Amino acid sequence: MSSEAKSEDDLREEIGTFLQANFPQIEMHGGSAAIQNLDRESGDVSIQLGGACSGCGISPMTIQAIKKRMVSEIAEIETVHANTGGGGGSGHGDKSPSFPGETTDSGESGGDDGGAPTAPF
Repeated sequence: MSSEAKSEDDLREEIGTFLQANFPQIEMHGGSAAIQNLDRESGDVSIQLGGACSGCGISPMTIQAIKKRMVSEIAEIETVHANTGGGGGSGHGDKSPSFPGETTDSGESGGDDGGAPTAPF
């Protein structure tokens, strides 16, 4: 929690480093993660998982873990929106898949599972 404000470029770099350091399996398994949108003022970031992530059965758990960890580890981030995009043939259309146990970032905390992501199946 630094008192100096980070530039948008610095924040983008920190998010990229966070993803590479904490989720190396994305790249190791042929996937990719990219920042689609970043609103430094509100602390909102949108992450798009692509490549092999689009058809991966555990990508919902990866997304849930990214959402939980990024807001706790990067002070400037308040809300994370993430999806695999996967419109083609996934049956989700333009909607992002739903994730078990997902809550809004409005301060609600179930606290029943210690924050661990749950399998979508």
